[in-house]
Amino acid sequence: MPEPVIQVDQLQKAYGGVQAVKGLSFAVERGEIFGLLGPNGAGKTTTMNVLLGFTAATSGAAFIFGVDVREPIARQRIGYLPEQTYYYKFLTAEEILRFYAKIFQIPKQLAETRIDSILRLVELDHARKRPLKSYSKGMQQRVGLAQALINDPDLLILDEPTSGLDPLGRMKVRQIIQRLKEQGKTVFFSSHELGEVETVCDRVAILSEGELKVEGPVHELVQHHHCANLEQVFLKILEVPQAA
Repeated sequence: MPEPVIQVDQLQKAYGGVQAVKGLSFAVERGEIFGLLGPNGAGKTTTMNVLLGFTAATSGAAFIFGVDVREPIARQRIGYLPEQTYYYKFLTAEEILRFYAKIFQIPKQLAETRIDSILRLVELDHARKRPLKSYSKGMQQRVGLAQALINDPDLLILDEPTSGLDPLGRMKVRQIIQRLKEQGKTVFFSSHELGEVETVCDRVAILSEGELKVEGPVHELVQHHHCANLEQVFLKILEVPQAA
């Protein structure tokens, strides 16, 4: 079997004696779209922060492409989109991408080729010279996806990529994620939008109070728990009363 892109083994993280993540274990395979689900405070962002090297685990281990996440080289092949993106609104999309290309020390000619390709992928080529202050929230989110792709990563880690978007914005982000999968990339993201997750994900994991409750393909979870959709599975796992 090929080595998992992400491997998390008995991960624990405590903040001041409060356990944010409790013995979490899961794997994400190459080319998968994997959704990390759970209510606020479930441990999703903490898990992502450990994978990204923003915080150290209290115990357990996590690996990306077989490399311990504590090693900086583990993040070489990652693109990351935080839940809240902050950019200078007077810059244009292509100016932002040039800035990130310089951070990654991408040669100028290659950077320009990638910028052209990425802006077409996220459907912003027509607006590439407009300042971000003129963009809708959905367009700004797609700029965030574009910057996460500038280093041509093999793994995308996306924190709530459709948060606050209208239905059209969510649809466009979902389409982009599908295109990335078609390019052979692995996508790992957290979300509260269960309908979006059910449509786009190969597998999901549901967390609650720092613990993994269930993990597997969406259709198998739906069948196993005798539910009509992922939302019902989610509510059943969290023991939330459902309307008749």
